[in-house]
Amino acid sequence: MEDRSGNVEIHRHGHPTKTTKGGWHAAIFIIAMEAAEQFAYIGLSASLILYLTDKFHEPLTVAAKNKNTWVGVSSIFPLLGGFIADSYLGRFNTIIISSLIYLLGMIVLTLSVTVLKNKKLFFTALYVLSVGNGGHKPCVQTFAADQYAEDTLEERDAKSSFFNWWYLAIVIGSVFAVFVISYLQDNVSYAVGLEVLVAMLVGALVLFILGMKRYSMESPKGSPITSIAQVFVAASCKWRVKDTHRPENYWYGHDHGSFHDRSESPPKIQTLVHTDQYRFLDKAMIIDEHDTSSKTINPWRLCSMTQVEEVKLVIRLIPIWLSCLMFTVVQTQLSTFFTKQSSTLNNSIGPHFKLPPASLQGFVGIVILFAVPIYDKIFVPFARKITRHRSGITVLQRIGVGLFLSIFTMVFAAIVETKRVHVAKNHNLIDNTKKNILPMSIWWLLPQYTILGISDAFTIVGLQELFYDQMPIAMRSLGAAAYLSIVGVGSFVSNGIISVVVEITSKVGGKWLGDNLNRAHLDYFYWVLAVLSAMNLCVYLWIAKDFVYKKRHVVETSMVESNT
Repeated sequence: MEDRSGNVEIHRHGHPTKTTKGGWHAAIFIIAMEAAEQFAYIGLSASLILYLTDKFHEPLTVAAKNKNTWVGVSSIFPLLGGFIADSYLGRFNTIIISSLIYLLGMIVLTLSVTVLKNKKLFFTALYVLSVGNGGHKPCVQTFAADQYAEDTLEERDAKSSFFNWWYLAIVIGSVFAVFVISYLQDNVSYAVGLEVLVAMLVGALVLFILGMKRYSMESPKGSPITSIAQVFVAASCKWRVKDTHRPENYWYGHDHGSFHDRSESPPKIQTLVHTDQYRFLDKAMIIDEHDTSSKTINPWRLCSMTQVEEVKLVIRLIPIWLSCLMFTVVQTQLSTFFTKQSSTLNNSIGPHFKLPPASLQGFVGIVILFAVPIYDKIFVPFARKITRHRSGITVLQRIGVGLFLSIFTMVFAAIVETKRVHVAKNHNLIDNTKKNILPMSIWWLLPQYTILGISDAFTIVGLQELFYDQMPIAMRSLGAAAYLSIVGVGSFVSNGIISVVVEITSKVGGKWLGDNLNRAHLDYFYWVLAVLSAMNLCVYLWIAKDFVYKKRHVVETSMVESNT
């Protein structure tokens, strides 16, 4: 609950404490740490499929599935990490512990490549990294955003802008990782690239600790899952209640007075405004005869209105989460089949330099480096004049634009892949699998990377803001984890699509996904993803049109304002 100064009162077992907001001066240390961590993650991820196929000699589809599985697990573990942070450890402590686990995983991974040279240890280290990532990812961005106050419109605008600049910082880390680490792994050794990543993680952890005195830290508030369960149980206990439209029968919580004393003045503060969606949950906050006769309040039979509305917030985000899975399926192609495509093309730049195939992923980051500032400084002010919306367009509209553009990512990818296969046929290089470099420039792939980068700047930043802003305050780490889990589950969905395509096309005698891309039909696979993305966009638009944004009462004016 916020006071008039913008401080935050954190209630832990009934004891309020206060923390002040450090804003940008505190967030800069956290942003720098995340940029370094992203450098390490992308530096490892970018060339992983090439390492699996070239060093471990895995078939392309097996390597792609192994890569997607690792990404998926790394993106699902944050659900556990976010729960632990919100419920028990707090975000700061979770970041410290998970960063140490992450560093340990990177050290073991480096040893598996250099000294021990053990494939099993290599994969074990990868999943130790997943555990560390699970605690780090859901907390760092949320912890940085918590440094900003929200008691004025200007501060909420600053926080909205923060998500753009946060994403820009981690993209900078990603771009440097793709170019620097890919070059080292291709031209020096894979081990040297990993050693650089270890050094970056050590520097990131030291930098984060140096800013400790500036941070605003919130104590954990107990398990948010318990609060959600109480609402469902209480609503079930009162399933016979029919009239849920009488506010005088609502329980507003301890902060708003006791329902045993009806002479008390009406509540002055409500964190959330009552909404009409999912009215079956409203039964949980109806005061019936059993509640009135009871000397104590049973939280499993009577919940506050704010508690009920918080559950509604979570439910509203589930369809959005599901409708964005296909977007992440498209994103997974960047570090799997896109990278394998680029390894077959002429990557020479001048007579003495060759661009590492994985480094083309860095151009996605370069596109984002331009797209985010243009969006924040040019597009938003321009759109604001037309729409009168303080963010130019709503966060759901922003996500939708990215979903729309992702369709064209796959369309261009399919067209270029058709061109690539034609070049292989025209030069009798169909079966040249050992030195499969075609007389076709790697820059033909640039359009699909460019569109993917623009769509990324719209959808990913939009999802970050949506899942931070629309989640209950006590569940913001879980909100960040939920956004990240879209990437993870999307990776598993991508694996499922690959398996189905391989199974079906193998039976009809025209295998679309094989080790020899020149004889495969990767372009057909891309067209399938384009069609699925178009269908998914239609579902998203249908869901988004009925979405109800979180609303709350503002203490100073007693008016209801939207948080978005």
